[in-house]
Amino acid sequence: MKGGYQKIVAFHFFLCYNRRVYYQERGIEKMGHNDDIEKLIQSQDLTKQPPEQEPERQYYFIKKCREIVKKKSEELGRPLYACSVCMGCQMNARDSEKLLGILTQIGYVPTDREEEADFVLYNTCTVRDNANQRVYGRLGFLNGLKKKKPHLKVALCGCMMQEESVIEKIQKSYRFVDLVFGTHNIFKLAQLLVTVFESGGMVIDIWEETDQIVEDLPVKRKYAYKSGVNIMFGCNNFCSYCIVPYVRGRERSRDPEEIVQEVRKLVADGVVEIMLLGQNVNSYGRNLDTPVTFAQLLKKVEQIEGLRRIRFMTSHPKDLSDELIEVMAGSNKICRHLHLPVQAGSDRILQAMNRRYTKEQYLALVDRIKKAMPDISITTDLIVGFPGETSEDVDETIDVVRRVGYDNAFTFIYSKRTGTPAAAMENQVPEAVVKEGFDKLLKVVQDTARERALRLKGQVMEALIEEVNEQDASLMTGRLSNNMLVHFPADGRKIGQFVTVSLDACHGFYYTGHIVS
Repeated sequence: MKGGYQKIVAFHFFLCYNRRVYYQERGIEKMGHNDDIEKLIQSQDLTKQPPEQEPERQYYFIKKCREIVKKKSEELGRPLYACSVCMGCQMNARDSEKLLGILTQIGYVPTDREEEADFVLYNTCTVRDNANQRVYGRLGFLNGLKKKKPHLKVALCGCMMQEESVIEKIQKSYRFVDLVFGTHNIFKLAQLLVTVFESGGMVIDIWEETDQIVEDLPVKRKYAYKSGVNIMFGCNNFCSYCIVPYVRGRERSRDPEEIVQEVRKLVADGVVEIMLLGQNVNSYGRNLDTPVTFAQLLKKVEQIEGLRRIRFMTSHPKDLSDELIEVMAGSNKICRHLHLPVQAGSDRILQAMNRRYTKEQYLALVDRIKKAMPDISITTDLIVGFPGETSEDVDETIDVVRRVGYDNAFTFIYSKRTGTPAAAMENQVPEAVVKEGFDKLLKVVQDTARERALRLKGQVMEALIEEVNEQDASLMTGRLSNNMLVHFPADGRKIGQFVTVSLDACHGFYYTGHIVS
């Protein structure tokens, strides 16, 4: 990246020291709970220089930042409030839980209202251009808030911040922003905040890449009963339309034992369902010193007592192995839902997208999956309007939808992302032509999904109660193993519990019913 700030490129390696001994000396057998982290925060000596190793270095800055926030809170005569807004995918959502965990440990009180906040953090997405435009629109609103409340701090992080043009625009047009950082260094939030408070100017800290994974930091989970767990970061696929490898970096897998330990701690804290997260979970473990397959990791996680459900996303079709199909088919914990993005049905377009499979290879994979798991629910991602796409290409995608019989599909209009190979391709498709193809495909997707949902009407299935229904407070919303939602009368105290539900009526993309037991 270029610009008026110092380029920060991270090639950190884990320092060689015995972390287990370090923890045990402080009365901690195994890390995992926030109260364990609190012990390490309290053990930091602010009269000394901050530790070099991570995450201990961040514990030091959390304690230091806590003192700053406490002083400002005393000056205002009230607590300081922080609003953290997640704007992206499941990976983004998990990052936001970590960021909010750090802010909470620092001393901020979480709030959903930006108007109430003393610190606003946008964790951004950049998969489509409209995501960027949404951020710029909200920044205009925050500028007005900051004029009324000068002590308000505004921070931006996430995928959008990894784009050079974005940083240049923020520096030029949004000088009121206090802190900008990217995807590779979210663990540094406390350290960066100390710099913001001490410098009084805009702080920009963007890493172009990293091989570092820093865990064992505070987390503020959105749900008590379910949680995401990062198993890897980055992506090596470089699909020609996708900005993610450029903003998330190359693949980095976590150690399987660290993942298993984190899941055990979550289960001990009341979590019954976990989602294993990665840009392409099927390539997990390839870059480890001792390679481990994703299927092998699933076997380890499945053995954890008390864990009821396992989900994962996202799967790249080119890497989904027969070993994984076998493990899924033989499991009573892995949910009967697979998100398997196809993106297009035309071999010509798939090749231009650099997807590295053909239409028939994808369909053959689906056949193997359905043969092993006849009750599997398959969802997908579809793109309409990729450069050079014709109506015949759209028909090929429609053919895939009909032959697979997707339970649902996320259908997108192609978004030109500067910096990707597709953005420079000729034959960009006119908007009117794209809309025609999109509408045609969407109708088939919706009709197919309704037909798939109808097959379960009248059946009795297990649901995890997730929340009070948004439209009717007398109903609760539960999620089935196949990821479909069902609404039914229930006591709000049952949130996070499993119940057996009769699917009395199908409403296309959800069910209504009643509890059987």
